[in-house]
Amino acid sequence: MCKAENLVTSVKVEINAPASLVWDVLMDLASYPQWNPYTVRVESSLQLGEPVNLYLPDPTRPGEHLHVVETLVAFEPHALLSWEMRPTAQSKDAARRDQYIEAMGEDHCVYYTTDIFLGLNADATMKNFGAWVKQGFDAVALGVKQRAELLYAAQRTRGKHEFV
Repeated sequence: MCKAENLVTSVKVEINAPASLVWDVLMDLASYPQWNPYTVRVESSLQLGEPVNLYLPDPTRPGEHLHVVETLVAFEPHALLSWEMRPTAQSKDAARRDQYIEAMGEDHCVYYTTDIFLGLNADATMKNFGAWVKQGFDAVALGVKQRAELLYAAQRTRGKHEFV
């Protein structure tokens, strides 16, 4: 069952960079350790239906990582990237994460991310981890903004020099 109170939403950040560049930041999995404090490593083919291996700092064991395997369920370039955790025989935990990019013009967009906890453990997961996920998602949103704006500024500077 899906309940609104089990939805975590990050801050919405306005990014002074094109939606396509923000998408590129999300697709550059090898660079996640440089800007993403919540998901410090991601391994995936980025093909629909394929696994997404996520490595998150373990809030209960500083210095260690949680390894979570989810499945890529939505891939809409420059707009939406989603994966979900499905229940297994070992765990009834389930969730779906969506990352949204909304173009606001040629060189401006908005980014935010959500996670809905699903399944038998949804209420307990929200109670035990909701605040931690919210904090992590806010950090991701700010990290995406900082990374995209830095890359966009570098592109614009290179572009100006190319025409001089």
